Order: sequence, then structure tokens, then C-alpha cells
Amino acid sequence: MYKINSKLSYHPKGSDYDTYVTDVDANRSMGFSEELQRIEFLQFRYTDLLGRFLAKYVMSDYDELYGFLKKGIGLDGSSVKGFTEINESDLLLVPDRHTLRLNPFFTNFTLGSVIANVHKGFGFGRLSKDPRFVSENMEEYLAESNLTCQIGPEVECFVFDDISFRDNVENVIGAQRSTKDSESVANLQSLASNMIVSEEQYGVGKYPINRKGGYDAPPFQDSLVEFRFEVANLLKKYYGIKVTNLNHEVASTGQIEINFMHSKLTDAADNVQIYKDVVRNVAKRHNKIANFMPKPLFDETDPAGTKADNGSGMHVSISLWEKSSFSSPASSRHSSSKTLSSQNIFFDGEDPYANISQSGRYFIGGVLDHSRSLVAVTSPTVNSYYRMVPGFEAPVYIAWSRGNRSAIVRIPINDKLSRDSKRIEFRAPDPSCNPYLAFSAIVAAGLDGMRKKIDPGDPVDENIYKMSDLRRNDLGIKSVPGSLEESIASLKSDHLYLTNTCFNDECLETYIDLKEDEISRVQGFDGKIESKLQQFYMYYDV
Repeated sequence: MYKINSKLSYHPKGSDYDTYVTDVDANRSMGFSEELQRIEFLQFRYTDLLGRFLAKYVMSDYDELYGFLKKGIGLDGSSVKGFTEINESDLLLVPDRHTLRLNPFFTNFTLGSVIANVHKGFGFGRLSKDPRFVSENMEEYLAESNLTCQIGPEVECFVFDDISFRDNVENVIGAQRSTKDSESVANLQSLASNMIVSEEQYGVGKYPINRKGGYDAPPFQDSLVEFRFEVANLLKKYYGIKVTNLNHEVASTGQIEINFMHSKLTDAADNVQIYKDVVRNVAKRHNKIANFMPKPLFDETDPAGTKADNGSGMHVSISLWEKSSFSSPASSRHSSSKTLSSQNIFFDGEDPYANISQSGRYFIGGVLDHSRSLVAVTSPTVNSYYRMVPGFEAPVYIAWSRGNRSAIVRIPINDKLSRDSKRIEFRAPDPSCNPYLAFSAIVAAGLDGMRKKIDPGDPVDENIYKMSDLRRNDLGIKSVPGSLEESIASLKSDHLYLTNTCFNDECLETYIDLKEDEISRVQGFDGKIESKLQQFYMYYDV
């Protein structure tokens, strides 16, 4: 069994931002491709605390490009949700040069795009509330135990032909709040249910797909085959992101899933942000709308009813790898010459159940133990809990198993005795989360389980959705919180596994404040109504 470092402390990086970018002379010596040398404008991408992938632009020529890549550009932090107050608003966006790419969506101009880290002004170091800083801290914490992490997200979303709610949302919401007559309220709810238009929509579209009947739909019904191909090609050609699977998902009305190769934690979060951005821009190019809400299709009066369809999740696969070194045969004459290799510490070929090691079981124990607070980060919107209902393949129940999609944690078992592919899948996350925070939080929970040797209990191989309440109680199977409000309350009482590893207190406190404000704005005037219109108004562009 692998032993995780028992030291608990926060690991901020150095204060000099120049140490995190390559020197200008080094940039020049490496050079850029001929295409990158033609950059006319440079796009700086960064992520706010809630997960929005924001963009800032400068005009640039070849010589200026080096200066921008070294020194960055200024940012008004008080205008970015969760960053700073107005009295401390001067921040810097310092690019991660290795993310520099040509942007494929501006055909009239040559636009370079780069992901930036957020720093305090005047050389005071990284901003603790920069989500990318959280994920880099998690990677640094792992490195102290000689570990690396591989993350594989599976991002689902809907691609609609139209969503019409924006034309009259304020009037309809106002009318709903002031209407007491039940028939009028029902009419408003009916209006909300007709906001979405899709060729695949049941009872409406030209090629309808039955609710929950979209998985691997045949091409004549699948209106998004070439759409997915286009996304995959752009990801590979412009961003170096290799796509693996790209299929129509279970829901009707245009639900897709595109998976890509596993990556290190921060790289995987970068890839999610890029992927969402590419899907949205390709949809815009085709006059469609990509929507990453966890549950855009539901009946607000009966979220688990027959009128609802599956929501969009972002199942996350995790594996931990121990770094080791050995002497290369080609350099055996030089004892100091070593080659690095890695070993998947979750794999145990002798385990008959799922080839899962004891370290892997402890990791699962930590994720299960912290799952009620963890979902505040991985399922972070009011709309997320309309997805988390039984009967829609959503991970409601806190249990683990091999190949059982009714448990919140599963061990995929497509291959047997496959050391490289052994991983743990956490099924609670959805695409509304901030991937830098979510991936870091999942790993932090698992590491806490390894450190404390938390036993996950026996696996559950039955369909938990079909169990009686008595049977679930007998097995000790609990549920995730039923609302964002409940999960935030859990996070307040259970957060040391985060602040002892990758989050600092200020970052977590600000996140909680933003979420509590979000809850109050989504809920109606009496604190109880959470209409579909209000949720679309809040989460349309999540």
C-alpha cells in the first residue's frame, strides 16, 4: 500500500511572477512557427472563481509578442467575480507560454490565444483566488509525495437549435412572482417548457428521439454527427487535444459527449475550458446553441417525472502514479544517469474484485466520506440538483462498485489486468463546475482517505435505484444533498481536506459567499421558488 505524505500545510508558490514564465531570450531561441509569427492580436484566457472562461485582447506584432509573454498585461480584478475589491484591483495576467495557440474562430484576423495565470500587481505573487493556482498547488502537493495525477473528464452537453427564453424573461419572471392564480402560473410554466427547439425534440422535431433513447442514436436521427467531427478536428489541429470517443448521449434533443485523452490535473482543466469554448463557437458558427446546464430539460413541478430527460454530467476518472527512477541500460556506465517511470498505484493484479489496490480503496473511502461537501464544488449550481434525482443515471447514492452506474463511485472494468487503464470514476460532477477547483477537490478528498486509511465499506453491485428505502438503510447507503444550499452547509463543516492541501481559506470563503449569493438570486421572492426561467437566466452560459 502506498503511503501518502502526512504533512498538512498550505503550499503557496513564490512571489516573483517572472519565475513562472520563460525568459524572453529563451523564447527567441526557441522561436515560433511561421503561423504564430503572423499573430496580429493576442487573446488572454483566464478563469474566474465560478468557472467562466474569460478573454482579454491586445494588439501585437512579432516583437511585442515576447514582451507580452514575459510580463503579461494588466487586469481590473474588481471587475472579475470573486477576485478582488476595488481598493486592490490591479492584477496581472501572465501567460503560460506553452498554451499559446492560433485561434480558429477569427477568420479575418490572425489571433493568438494563450491561457494566463493571475498574479497580484507590483510583484506580490499569485492571486490565491485564481482557480488555476489551486490546481497547480494540488499538483505541487502531490509531487511532495512523489506522485502525479491523471484526470479524464467526460463532458456532456446539449446542442439546441434555439432557446427562446431571453426575449421576455424579465416580464415572465415578474409575472410569475406577482401571479397568485394557479391557472396563470401553469400557463407560465407551459411557456417555460417550450423554450427549447431541436430537430431531435420528442413530439416537435423532424427526427424525434424518445426521451432517454438517444444513446448511440442512428445517423438519420443523430443531427450532430458532423458537428462532433468538426469539434474533434479543431481540438486536435489547433489545441493538440486528442479526442477518443464522440457519441450521442442518452437524452434526446441533441445531447452529446466528447471525451479526450487523460492529462495531468491542470492540463485536464485547461482542456475542459478549451473544449467548452470550442463547442460553443462551433455551435454559434452553425446558428445553434451549446448549453452546459446540468439539467436543462425538466418539469419544474416534478423534476423526477416522466416529462424529464437525462441531464448532463461530467464523470471524472482519476488515477495516481508514483514516480520512480531507474538506471537506463544504455547509460549503465554512468551511475547518475536515470530514466523516470511511473507506476499506477491504484492497480493490483491480485485483487479478484476489480484489480483495485488497497491505496485505491482508501482513495475511494475519502471521496465517499467527503462526498456531501465535495458536491458543493463538483455540482455547484441550483440546477445541478435537478439532475441529481433517481432514475436518470445521476449519481444520487453514496456507494461504490465496479461497473455499476447507480453508485457515485465506480471502477470501470472494461479491461482485466490493465495496469495503465486502472482508474476510479467519480460520477457526481457536472459541466457547470469550475474544473480547476473540482478536479483538485476530488483528489484532495481521495488523498485524505489514503492518509487516514478510510475504509469505503463493501461494494454495492445491485441497482441502487431499484432498492427499497429499507434495503438502502440496511446497507448504510446515504444520499448526496438535495440542494446546493445543503451541500454548501456541508462544505462549511467539512473543508479541512481542501484547505490543508490546495485551497487557502480566503479562496474557499469567497467561493462559499458567491454560492450563497447565487442561491438567493435564483430562488424566488419568498425564498422557495426556483423556476425554470430563473435557472436559465442564471445558468444559460454556465
